[in-house]
Amino acid sequence: MRRLRRSRFRIRYYDAFSRFYDSFVAAHSSDPDGHLREVLADRTALRPGDRVLDLCTGTGATLPALARRAGESGLVVGLDFSRGMLEQARRKVAGTPGVVLVLADAELLPFRDGSFNAVSCSYAFYELKGAGAERALAEVGRTLAPDGLFLMMEHEVPENPLLRFLFYVRLLSMGLRKAVQLLGHEEEFFRRHFRMVERIETDTGRSKIILGRAHGR
Repeated sequence: MRRLRRSRFRIRYYDAFSRFYDSFVAAHSSDPDGHLREVLADRTALRPGDRVLDLCTGTGATLPALARRAGESGLVVGLDFSRGMLEQARRKVAGTPGVVLVLADAELLPFRDGSFNAVSCSYAFYELKGAGAERALAEVGRTLAPDGLFLMMEHEVPENPLLRFLFYVRLLSMGLRKAVQLLGHEEEFFRRHFRMVERIETDTGRSKIILGRAHGR
């Protein structure tokens, strides 16, 4: 098993946060019923039998939507470095065929080149620290099949002054200065690793989807 690279503090933080994560995301994204997860899953263009990785899956909120599209003959992998998050995810996908949960690091994916037709990442990419975002994108590109899709769904910067302040404080307090620099420049960042990069605004106005297509080999 490839070694996890995260600090003990960050692992413990996310293990504890796993109990409140779904409520936090639902409130911040104005998406209490998970509609945006369905939108993201639709954009993967998965077909029955396809293989998809949900990177930094957290509590696995997107996994059921992906599993419905990949079908029983497909494979849906939810990956996270937090055991607490994966325990929450395990409850969500209990009894769902074709779903596998993996404890691993986004920067060191334990998969062969070209393993997946699509990779998704919901509300987690900004939390990759320092150069970790670059390494994670390189790993995504490596594990995607030629012309496969990577889709990132992230929060927009809140318009409310107090919420915006708390949004930045949370990122900076965790040492995520790279994420703050990334805000508003996601497409430029994606173009270093993918082609046909596109930004999609969601109907809530509180989240966005950035997608890119892997280069052919």
